[in-house]
Amino acid sequence: MHAYVIGVDLGGTQVRAALSDATGQIYRRVATATKADEGQDAVIERIKSLIDQVWPKPDQGTVKAIGLAAPGPLDPTSGVIVFAPNLPGWDMVPLRNIIAGAYGLPTFLGNDANLAALAENRYGAGRDIADMIYITVSTGVGGGIITHGGMLLGSHGFAAEVGHMTVEAQGARCLCGNSGCLEAYASGPSIARHAVEALHQGATSMVTDMVAGDLSRITAKELHDAAKAGDRLAQAEFRRAGFYLGVGITSLLHLFNPRMIVLGGSVMKVGALLTDAIWEVIRARAPHQYWEGLSIVSAALGDDVVLIGAIALAEAESQRRGQTMARVP
Repeated sequence: MHAYVIGVDLGGTQVRAALSDATGQIYRRVATATKADEGQDAVIERIKSLIDQVWPKPDQGTVKAIGLAAPGPLDPTSGVIVFAPNLPGWDMVPLRNIIAGAYGLPTFLGNDANLAALAENRYGAGRDIADMIYITVSTGVGGGIITHGGMLLGSHGFAAEVGHMTVEAQGARCLCGNSGCLEAYASGPSIARHAVEALHQGATSMVTDMVAGDLSRITAKELHDAAKAGDRLAQAEFRRAGFYLGVGITSLLHLFNPRMIVLGGSVMKVGALLTDAIWEVIRARAPHQYWEGLSIVSAALGDDVVLIGAIALAEAESQRRGQTMARVP
Protein backbone atom coordinates (compact mmCIF):
# COMPACT_ATOMS: atom_id res chain seq x y z
CA MET A 1 0.00 0.00 0.00
CA HIS A 2 1.27 3.45 -0.90
CA ALA A 3 2.71 5.54 1.96
CA TYR A 4 2.20 9.29 1.61
CA VAL A 5 3.28 12.38 3.52
CA ILE A 6 1.21 15.47 4.29
CA GLY A 7 2.63 18.98 4.17
CA VAL A 8 1.12 22.03 5.85
CA ASP A 9 2.07 25.66 5.13
CA LEU A 10 0.92 27.95 7.95
CA GLY A 11 1.01 31.57 6.81
CA GLY A 12 -0.26 34.83 8.18
CA THR A 13 -3.11 35.03 5.66
CA GLN A 14 -3.58 31.46 4.44
CA VAL A 15 -3.13 27.88 5.60
CA ARG A 16 -2.56 25.18 2.99
CA ALA A 17 -2.20 21.42 3.13
CA ALA A 18 -1.30 18.80 0.53
CA LEU A 19 -0.94 15.05 0.15
CA SER A 20 2.23 13.97 -1.63
CA ASP A 21 4.43 11.01 -2.43
CA ALA A 22 8.21 10.70 -2.13
CA THR A 23 8.78 12.41 -5.50
CA GLY A 24 7.06 15.59 -4.36
CA GLN A 25 4.05 15.03 -6.61
CA ILE A 26 0.94 16.56 -5.04
CA TYR A 27 -2.20 14.43 -5.27
CA ARG A 28 -4.60 16.56 -3.27
CA ARG A 29 -4.45 20.09 -1.86
CA VAL A 30 -6.74 22.40 0.09
CA ALA A 31 -6.48 25.90 1.55
CA THR A 32 -8.34 28.26 3.83
CA ALA A 33 -7.92 31.71 5.31
CA THR A 34 -5.82 31.72 8.49
CA LYS A 35 -8.01 34.24 10.33
CA ALA A 36 -5.30 34.62 12.95
CA ASP A 37 -7.35 37.25 14.77
CA GLU A 38 -9.72 34.48 15.90
CA GLY A 39 -7.00 33.04 18.09
CA GLN A 40 -4.53 30.20 18.28
CA ASP A 41 -7.04 27.42 19.00
CA ALA A 42 -9.19 28.33 16.01
CA VAL A 43 -6.20 28.30 13.67
CA ILE A 44 -5.02 24.92 14.97
CA GLU A 45 -8.49 23.50 14.33
CA ARG A 46 -8.26 24.79 10.76
CA ILE A 47 -4.92 23.04 10.35
CA LYS A 48 -6.44 19.77 11.54
CA SER A 49 -9.44 20.21 9.26
CA LEU A 50 -7.17 20.66 6.23
CA ILE A 51 -5.11 17.61 7.17
CA ASP A 52 -8.31 15.57 7.42
CA GLN A 53 -9.45 16.81 4.02
CA VAL A 54 -6.30 15.65 2.20
CA TRP A 55 -5.97 12.37 4.10
CA PRO A 56 -6.15 9.36 1.74
CA LYS A 57 -9.01 6.92 1.96
CA PRO A 58 -8.12 3.55 3.52
CA ASP A 59 -7.93 1.82 0.14
CA GLN A 60 -5.68 4.56 -1.30
CA GLY A 61 -2.79 4.27 1.12
CA THR A 62 -1.47 5.42 4.46
CA VAL A 63 0.28 8.50 5.83
CA LYS A 64 3.76 8.02 7.25
CA ALA A 65 4.60 11.58 8.40
CA ILE A 66 3.40 15.18 8.56
CA GLY A 67 5.56 18.22 7.81
CA LEU A 68 4.67 21.67 9.11
CA ALA A 69 6.05 24.93 7.74
CA ALA A 70 5.56 28.06 9.82
CA PRO A 71 7.02 31.56 10.14
CA GLY A 72 9.81 31.92 12.66
CA PRO A 73 11.48 32.27 14.93
CA LEU A 74 10.85 28.63 15.80
CA ASP A 75 12.82 25.73 17.23
CA PRO A 76 12.66 22.74 14.87
CA THR A 77 14.25 20.46 17.48
CA SER A 78 11.57 21.01 20.13
CA GLY A 79 8.87 21.73 17.55
CA VAL A 80 7.93 25.02 19.22
CA ILE A 81 7.00 28.28 17.48
CA VAL A 82 8.82 30.81 19.66
CA PHE A 83 6.75 33.71 18.37
CA ALA A 84 5.21 34.64 15.03
CA PRO A 85 4.76 38.35 14.24
CA ASN A 86 1.92 37.64 11.78
CA LEU A 87 0.09 35.31 14.18
CA PRO A 88 -1.00 37.28 17.26
CA GLY A 89 -0.67 35.33 20.48
CA TRP A 90 1.53 32.61 19.03
CA ASP A 91 4.23 32.63 21.69
CA MET A 92 5.95 29.34 22.64
CA VAL A 93 3.35 27.21 20.85
CA PRO A 94 4.30 23.48 20.73
CA LEU A 95 2.69 23.02 17.34
CA ARG A 96 4.56 19.85 16.43
CA ASN A 97 3.43 18.02 19.57
CA ILE A 98 -0.14 19.25 19.15
CA ILE A 99 -0.40 17.82 15.64
CA ALA A 100 1.57 14.67 16.47
CA GLY A 101 -0.73 14.04 19.43
CA ALA A 102 -3.81 14.47 17.28
CA TYR A 103 -2.69 12.01 14.59
CA GLY A 104 -0.23 9.67 16.30
CA LEU A 105 2.31 10.18 13.53
CA PRO A 106 5.89 11.43 13.25
CA THR A 107 5.49 15.18 12.79
CA PHE A 108 8.19 17.72 11.95
CA LEU A 109 8.27 21.53 12.10
CA GLY A 110 10.46 23.86 10.10
CA ASN A 111 10.92 27.55 9.37
CA ASP A 112 9.17 28.46 6.12
CA ALA A 113 12.23 30.03 4.47
CA ASN A 114 14.49 27.12 5.42
CA LEU A 115 11.94 24.70 4.02
CA ALA A 116 11.69 26.68 0.81
CA ALA A 117 15.44 26.13 0.42
CA LEU A 118 14.96 22.42 1.07
CA ALA A 119 12.17 22.26 -1.52
CA GLU A 120 14.27 23.90 -4.23
CA ASN A 121 17.14 21.57 -3.33
CA ARG A 122 15.09 18.37 -3.48
CA TYR A 123 12.56 19.13 -6.21
CA GLY A 124 13.36 22.49 -7.83
CA ALA A 125 16.10 24.60 -9.36
CA GLY A 126 18.80 23.38 -6.97
CA ARG A 127 18.05 19.68 -7.27
CA ASP A 128 21.05 17.58 -6.20
CA ILE A 129 23.21 20.66 -5.49
CA ALA A 130 24.90 19.86 -2.17
CA ASP A 131 25.79 23.46 -1.30
CA MET A 132 23.27 26.15 -2.24
CA ILE A 133 21.54 29.20 -0.81
CA TYR A 134 17.93 30.15 -1.41
CA ILE A 135 16.88 33.80 -1.09
CA THR A 136 13.34 35.08 -1.41
CA VAL A 137 12.73 38.79 -1.98
CA SER A 138 9.16 39.97 -1.52
CA THR A 139 7.47 41.71 1.43
CA GLY A 140 10.58 40.73 3.37
CA VAL A 141 13.89 39.08 2.54
CA GLY A 142 14.26 35.52 3.75
CA GLY A 143 16.46 32.60 3.00
CA GLY A 144 17.70 29.13 3.68
CA ILE A 145 21.12 27.53 3.41
CA ILE A 146 21.80 23.99 2.24
CA THR A 147 25.27 22.73 3.10
CA HIS A 148 26.50 19.20 2.42
CA GLY A 149 22.96 18.36 1.36
CA GLY A 150 21.26 19.38 4.61
CA MET A 151 19.63 22.49 6.05
CA LEU A 152 21.81 24.78 8.14
CA LEU A 153 19.71 25.42 11.26
CA GLY A 154 22.05 26.64 13.98
CA SER A 155 21.97 25.83 17.68
CA HIS A 156 18.34 26.88 18.15
CA GLY A 157 17.05 26.68 14.59
CA PHE A 158 17.34 30.42 13.98
CA ALA A 159 20.11 30.31 11.35
CA ALA A 160 20.01 31.58 7.76
CA GLU A 161 18.10 34.83 8.39
CA VAL A 162 19.83 36.37 5.40
CA GLY A 163 17.47 39.34 5.32
CA HIS A 164 18.90 40.55 8.61
CA MET A 165 22.54 40.65 7.64
CA THR A 166 23.82 44.19 8.07
CA VAL A 167 24.68 45.75 4.70
CA GLU A 168 24.89 49.36 5.94
CA ALA A 169 26.43 49.84 9.39
CA GLN A 170 24.61 53.13 10.01
CA GLY A 171 21.71 52.33 7.75
CA ALA A 172 17.95 52.48 7.77
CA ARG A 173 16.01 51.04 10.68
CA CYS A 174 14.62 47.55 10.06
CA LEU A 175 11.39 46.18 11.52
CA CYS A 176 13.46 43.60 13.40
CA GLY A 177 14.99 46.40 15.48
CA ASN A 178 18.41 46.36 13.83
CA SER A 179 19.71 49.05 11.51
CA GLY A 180 21.05 48.53 8.01
CA CYS A 181 19.54 45.08 7.36
CA LEU A 182 19.39 43.76 3.81
CA GLU A 183 15.61 43.61 4.18
CA ALA A 184 15.53 47.36 4.81
CA TYR A 185 17.09 47.93 1.38
CA ALA A 186 15.94 45.14 -0.94
CA SER A 187 12.40 44.14 0.10
CA GLY A 188 9.40 45.31 -1.92
CA PRO A 189 8.22 47.80 0.72
CA SER A 190 11.71 49.23 1.16
CA ILE A 191 12.11 49.73 -2.60
CA ALA A 192 8.76 51.51 -2.73
CA ARG A 193 9.56 53.61 0.32
CA HIS A 194 12.84 54.84 -1.16
CA ALA A 195 11.13 55.68 -4.46
CA VAL A 196 8.49 57.73 -2.65
CA GLU A 197 11.22 59.60 -0.78
CA ALA A 198 12.87 60.44 -4.11
CA LEU A 199 9.58 61.69 -5.55
CA HIS A 200 8.99 63.89 -2.51
CA GLN A 201 12.44 65.36 -3.10
CA GLY A 202 11.58 66.34 -6.67
CA ALA A 203 12.32 63.28 -8.79
CA THR A 204 9.92 62.53 -11.63
CA SER A 205 8.45 59.22 -12.71
CA MET A 206 5.53 57.81 -14.65
CA VAL A 207 4.61 55.91 -11.50
CA THR A 208 3.11 59.14 -10.13
CA ASP A 209 0.48 59.08 -12.86
CA MET A 210 -0.02 55.33 -12.37
CA VAL A 211 -1.27 56.02 -8.84
CA ALA A 212 -3.14 59.21 -9.78
CA GLY A 213 -0.78 61.31 -7.68
CA ASP A 214 -1.39 59.34 -4.47
CA LEU A 215 2.18 58.36 -3.60
CA SER A 216 0.98 56.25 -0.67
CA ARG A 217 -0.33 53.73 -3.21
CA ILE A 218 3.10 53.06 -4.72
CA THR A 219 4.29 49.49 -4.26
CA ALA A 220 7.02 47.39 -5.85
CA LYS A 221 4.45 46.18 -8.38
CA GLU A 222 3.84 49.68 -9.78
CA LEU A 223 7.58 50.28 -9.86
CA HIS A 224 8.06 46.96 -11.67
CA ASP A 225 5.54 47.96 -14.34
CA ALA A 226 7.15 51.38 -14.68
CA ALA A 227 10.63 49.87 -14.93
CA LYS A 228 9.50 47.55 -17.73
CA ALA A 229 8.15 50.61 -19.55
CA GLY A 230 11.57 52.28 -19.34
CA ASP A 231 11.02 54.60 -16.37
CA ARG A 232 14.43 55.75 -15.16
CA LEU A 233 13.55 56.25 -11.51
CA ALA A 234 11.95 52.82 -11.21
CA GLN A 235 14.89 51.17 -12.92
CA ALA A 236 17.31 52.99 -10.64
CA GLU A 237 15.41 51.79 -7.56
CA PHE A 238 15.70 48.15 -8.63
CA ARG A 239 19.38 48.57 -9.47
CA ARG A 240 19.87 50.02 -6.00
CA ALA A 241 18.14 47.01 -4.44
CA GLY A 242 20.28 44.74 -6.63
CA PHE A 243 23.41 46.46 -5.34
CA TYR A 244 22.47 45.64 -1.74
CA LEU A 245 21.49 42.09 -2.64
CA GLY A 246 24.92 41.79 -4.25
CA VAL A 247 26.58 43.05 -1.07
CA GLY A 248 24.68 40.50 1.00
CA ILE A 249 25.34 37.65 -1.40
CA THR A 250 29.05 38.51 -1.50
CA SER A 251 29.18 37.99 2.27
CA LEU A 252 27.34 34.69 1.88
CA LEU A 253 29.84 33.55 -0.76
CA HIS A 254 32.71 34.23 1.61
CA LEU A 255 30.98 32.45 4.49
CA PHE A 256 29.54 29.39 2.75
CA ASN A 257 31.12 29.07 -0.70
CA PRO A 258 27.92 27.73 -2.32
CA ARG A 259 27.71 26.21 -5.80
CA MET A 260 24.37 27.89 -6.51
CA ILE A 261 22.22 30.83 -5.42
CA VAL A 262 18.50 30.37 -6.05
CA LEU A 263 16.48 33.59 -6.11
CA GLY A 264 12.70 33.67 -5.65
CA GLY A 265 9.91 35.94 -4.49
CA SER A 266 7.75 38.52 -6.23
CA VAL A 267 10.40 41.26 -6.39
CA MET A 268 12.78 39.01 -8.33
CA LYS A 269 10.30 38.93 -11.22
CA VAL A 270 11.85 42.20 -12.38
CA GLY A 271 14.71 40.05 -13.68
CA ALA A 272 17.88 41.45 -15.17
CA LEU A 273 17.66 44.86 -13.49
CA LEU A 274 18.33 43.06 -10.23
CA THR A 275 20.51 40.15 -11.35
CA ASP A 276 22.84 42.29 -13.47
CA ALA A 277 23.43 44.56 -10.49
CA ILE A 278 23.99 41.55 -8.23
CA TRP A 279 26.62 40.10 -10.54
CA GLU A 280 28.34 43.47 -10.90
CA VAL A 281 28.80 43.71 -7.15
CA ILE A 282 29.92 40.10 -6.75
CA ARG A 283 32.57 40.39 -9.45
CA ALA A 284 33.83 43.67 -8.00
CA ARG A 285 33.98 42.53 -4.38
CA ALA A 286 34.68 38.79 -4.28
CA PRO A 287 37.83 36.98 -5.46
CA HIS A 288 37.16 35.15 -8.70
CA GLN A 289 37.59 31.79 -6.99
CA TYR A 290 34.28 32.42 -5.20
CA TRP A 291 32.18 33.23 -8.26
CA GLU A 292 33.74 31.30 -11.13
CA GLY A 293 31.42 28.35 -11.63
CA LEU A 294 28.75 29.90 -9.41
CA SER A 295 25.19 29.68 -10.76
CA ILE A 296 22.60 32.29 -9.86
CA VAL A 297 19.22 30.99 -11.01
CA SER A 298 15.52 31.68 -10.60
CA ALA A 299 13.48 29.56 -8.20
CA ALA A 300 11.42 26.88 -9.94
CA LEU A 301 8.59 26.07 -7.53
CA GLY A 302 6.73 29.38 -7.44
CA ASP A 303 4.04 29.92 -4.83
CA ASP A 304 4.12 26.24 -3.83
CA VAL A 305 7.71 26.38 -2.61
CA VAL A 306 6.97 26.46 1.15
CA LEU A 307 4.23 23.83 0.92
CA ILE A 308 6.57 21.56 -1.03
CA GLY A 309 9.23 22.31 1.57
CA ALA A 310 6.95 20.96 4.31
CA ILE A 311 6.44 17.85 2.19
CA ALA A 312 10.21 17.52 1.65
CA LEU A 313 10.81 17.83 5.40
CA ALA A 314 8.32 15.08 6.22
CA GLU A 315 9.75 12.78 3.56
CA ALA A 316 13.39 13.41 4.44
CA GLU A 317 12.92 13.06 8.19
CA SER A 318 10.75 9.95 7.95
CA GLN A 319 13.37 8.31 5.74
CA ARG A 320 16.22 9.40 7.98
CA ARG A 321 14.57 8.09 11.11
CA GLY A 322 13.26 4.95 9.47
CA GLN A 323 9.75 5.72 10.60
CA THR A 324 7.04 3.39 9.26
CA MET A 325 4.12 4.34 11.50
CA ALA A 326 0.84 5.01 9.76
CA ARG A 327 -2.69 5.41 10.95
CA VAL A 328 -6.10 6.42 9.69
CA PRO A 329 -7.68 9.25 11.73
